[in-house]
Amino acid sequence: MTESAWVTLRRRLVESYDELRILLTRRLGSEDLARETLHETWLRLDRVDDVSVMRNPDAYLARVALNLATDRQRFETRRARKSDVNAVLDDIVDEAPDQAEELESRRDLKMFEAAIWELSERRRAILIAARLDQEPHQKIAERLGISKRMVQIELKYALQHCKSRLERK
Repeated sequence: MTESAWVTLRRRLVESYDELRILLTRRLGSEDLARETLHETWLRLDRVDDVSVMRNPDAYLARVALNLATDRQRFETRRARKSDVNAVLDDIVDEAPDQAEELESRRDLKMFEAAIWELSERRRAILIAARLDQEPHQKIAERLGISKRMVQIELKYALQHCKSRLERK
């Protein structure tokens, strides 16, 4: 491309920048992507070898920018699809625990059951109602004939007891 053609194209890009940005923003759905595409258009002007583009430089610039926008959309779509697939693959985890994990889980469960049975009947009832049955503290208090604060205290002690038993492994 001749020096004057390169200068003319770049000058026309600067002059029609706002119009092209609006066109690309509508096409891409993002002003940032439109600006990036126009920047890439500016860089691509160094590669123009055909002097015939000078017959209609505005049409040429719009075509280059729209082609780059289309390429960008295709790339983003492919990247989105690939990231969606990767996200799904990352979420797929071997749900089956290995033998060591299964044995440890069973041991922890037995220790937890033993810790629960070490609790007083009231603490055990509060723990089961609050944590397993998701019963509100006020409802537990009314059923047991104690204050809501007492339910909270008993639950705290029950949880501390179970935690200390499990930490002893």
